[in-house]
Order: sequence, then C-alpha cells, then structure tokens
Amino acid sequence: MKERTREAAGRPPAMADVARVAGTSVQTVSRALSGHPSVREKTRAKVLAAVDQLGYRKNNAARMLRSGHSRTIGLVTLQTNFYSRIAVTSGIEDAAHEAGYAVTAATTKSLDTSAIEGALARLADHGVEGVILAVPLIHVSERIEDLTRSIPTITIDGSRTDATEVVAVDQAMAARLATRHLLELGHGTVWHIAGPSEWLDASSRSTGWRLTLEEEGRTPPPELKGDWSPASGYANGLVLGRIPDVTAVFVASDEMAFGLIRALHELGKRVPEDISVVGVDDIALAEYCSPSLTTVAQPFAETGALAVAHLLRQIADADAAPEPASVEPRLIVRASTAPARASGG
Repeated sequence: MKERTREAAGRPPAMADVARVAGTSVQTVSRALSGHPSVREKTRAKVLAAVDQLGYRKNNAARMLRSGHSRTIGLVTLQTNFYSRIAVTSGIEDAAHEAGYAVTAATTKSLDTSAIEGALARLADHGVEGVILAVPLIHVSERIEDLTRSIPTITIDGSRTDATEVVAVDQAMAARLATRHLLELGHGTVWHIAGPSEWLDASSRSTGWRLTLEEEGRTPPPELKGDWSPASGYANGLVLGRIPDVTAVFVASDEMAFGLIRALHELGKRVPEDISVVGVDDIALAEYCSPSLTTVAQPFAETGALAVAHLLRQIADADAAPEPASVEPRLIVRASTAPARASGG
C-alpha cells in the first residue's frame, strides 16, 4: 500500500521521501536512480522498492536509469532583474552547457530560510547531480545542512554550510580598490552607500571600505544603506548632495551609483568636479552613463565557470577535499572620478 503523506497534502512524493522510506540519504537515492557504480545492489533495491511504494516520478527514474545520470546541475537564485544576478546566471549556464550539462534553476522570491529550503528540495526532486547556490545563506537550518550534505553544493557569495564549497569574488578587495583609488586622488575621506546587510557581498564591501579608511588614519563617515536599486541610490544621493564636505562616494553597486549621480545632477553637483563616484560590478551601462562610471569589475563569467568546474569536480569525486576559490576584482578608471577639489575652491 502506497504512503499517502505528501499526496494528502496535495503534493507528489519527493526524493527526500524516497530516502526516508529506503533508510538512506538523498544523495544515495540520486546515485541509485542514476546507476552510479558506488551504490551497492542491496541499497539500490531498497531505493527502487521505495520508489515503487511511493509512486515517485517513475518515468523520471526510468529515464535516469537508462541514461546513467541526469547531466543536470541545479541553480538557486533570487527572482530579480538586477544585472549582476543575471550575469552570474548566464556565466553558469554557458560553462555548464560547454561541459555537456543542462541547468535547472529554482528561483526564490525572498531570502527566507524556508524559501531556500524549498528551492533546494525542488532541485533534489528533479534529480540534479549538484547545486550552485547564488543566494546568501542568512540562517542555515538543519534541513539546508542535510540537503547540501546529500548533494554536491557550491556557494558563490561567500556564505556556506558545513558541506558546501565556496567560490566567490573577493568583495573586501573590491572595496579596498575603490576606497584607495579615491584616497589616492586626494579626497580626505570616502562616504559609502552599502547594499542590503543580509547580503554577504554588501557586508564584505562595507568591511573593506571601513578597514581601508581606518588603516589610513581616517574616521569612516556614517554609512548609508541601499537595496541595490537605482532608486535607493537616488534617495541617498539627495542626502549626500546636501552635505558640503562630501567629495567622494563609494557605492556598493553600479545601479545604485546611477541613481546617486542622477540625484547629484538634480542638486547642481558636478561629477567628478564636485563629487567623485565609484561603483561595483562594471555592468554594460557603466561605460555609457554620464559621466562614464569608474567601477570595480566583477568577473561574472569567470566566477560562473569556476563554480561549475568546482561542482563537476565534486560530482566526479564526492570524497574530494573542498578547494575554496577566490576571484580577484579589478578597478576600471573612467570619468566619474577626479582629484579632490582644492580647499575653498
């Protein structure tokens, strides 16, 4: 008699249910269904019996048994239209397709733990061979730990679980490059519009900015907060543009920098003659805004390709020791920065 627990809740049985009934892990279920040679025949028989008992995706299971593996990796990403997220996704897809893998994306509308748990579970149910997490893990629950322990997982924003491997851009270095550039131009200090605190990218950039100022004997001014959007950059620009001592601003994303520059223009402030601005990302529009934006380039394609390479290594050898990788950003100097104006000038 088939178990009806999940059907009763209006949902089909998941791979996690198969693992529970078979008394094994989700990863072992995935490997058993893909015909992986490391799975003992006794264990495979238990998994197939659980599949039959639960009525779990029989067509999908049969297809995986015929092919030997799913040749699919999963991607957890936030539902957004921000260029940086789209660029990272594109880099992952290009690298995966070049390696002969398809990418199945599970988007979340929020960064809540339950939303990320659901995304990971959906990917496990699709039989992906590994997962790339492109969202910050604000709180790591026991279920997230279990899922990432069962399926090879790479994170690309620096946060991690006990079982994940990290491939990330050095965001503190990005902030140091931007802040040092402005200080070397003679600015007495550098103001900062930060991204949302729940994003490790944003907090790492804030830390790098603050430490660089302190190392140079400068007291960091109050930090302003944005949400990655041009609108939040604009709102903060209306504040900064009214502070007479502001001559340099490091903004945690190009899109917020665009909003800042718009606000400064409306207030009659010239960029860079009155206020120099540096962003982060080097998105396609950065070169074409007025003035063209000095920014710290993030190698989106390289990060995506590196994440895929590390994930495929984990898939091939589940016992391989983690090899965290850090990608270095680079400063792109354009027209939005200039030497500090002379005192009283």
